[in-house]
Amino acid sequence: MTALAALVDPVTPFAAPFLARPLVLLVALAGAAGTVGVLVHVRRLEFSTDGLTHAVFPGLAIGAMLGGAAGLLPGAIGAALVAAVVLALISRRGQARDTAVAIVLTSFFSLGVVLVSASDGIAGSLSDFFFGRLLTITWSDLWVALALIGIAVALIVATAGQQLYAAFDPVGARRAGLNVLALEVVGNVAVALVVVAASASVGTLLALAVVIVPTAAARALTRSLVAAGVLSALFGALTGWLGLWLVVQLAALGLDAAPGATVALTMIVGYLVALAAGAVRTRVARPRRRGRDLAAAPLARTAAASVPRSHEPVPGTRADAAR
Repeated sequence: MTALAALVDPVTPFAAPFLARPLVLLVALAGAAGTVGVLVHVRRLEFSTDGLTHAVFPGLAIGAMLGGAAGLLPGAIGAALVAAVVLALISRRGQARDTAVAIVLTSFFSLGVVLVSASDGIAGSLSDFFFGRLLTITWSDLWVALALIGIAVALIVATAGQQLYAAFDPVGARRAGLNVLALEVVGNVAVALVVVAASASVGTLLALAVVIVPTAAARALTRSLVAAGVLSALFGALTGWLGLWLVVQLAALGLDAAPGATVALTMIVGYLVALAAGAVRTRVARPRRRGRDLAAAPLARTAAASVPRSHEPVPGTRADAAR
């Protein structure tokens, strides 16, 4: 293998376990983007997802205080689940959803700051969860993250039809007997679980990109929710692999790039490419649509001319006989 071929080899680097584990996790998160991410987009929960990424802070602090580094993940899961339920309850009490998110975000994050400031020596333990440790996750970390993602995806798949009904017509869903509050709690819990799983890799500060960007890129290319789910998963897997590959290439050049941030930036670049492709597709399709409309115009005029005017009696009716 030549030096150039070794430099751009897209497969061999991932044979190493420290790269294979992150790749498996990113592919699993891509699957979550194709299900949970679509729900976030349909229900417009982007700000809620951002709030949940900050709401795990007090759980991290409590977990670090009680169990050190081993307590971070359980603490984050507990805080995320509590925040998901509280967010649903506050928004159902007549508060606007953005207001509910702001209340949960500020209260939970402030509690975390107080806990950290009152404790000694836990700030270092929290840095990995905030900024990610993509290349140093262990097999046990990976299995826990995969379990969280699996539960989140199963929750959304099991309630997909009801979730879409409640998202597009909440009033009609209530009249049909659906428990909209329970569906909202289920959706929030699924988002919270994916946020915690993503936090173990790219960090809480960048977990938002893993959940939201793939679906945003897919929706720039298609209006179909089914197609968006498939494209989101493919986009997440491709950009996750490409981001890791870029980290390897930069390391070969002597540049130590943060893996989580590199993956997130790769997703953002991919989103910009998808946005440009969607704009080009729309511009190309517009003249075709206009041509079809012009071609159909004579037929529409002919059909309109064949319809009797409202003030003239229709032949064969009593009004026509009376005339």
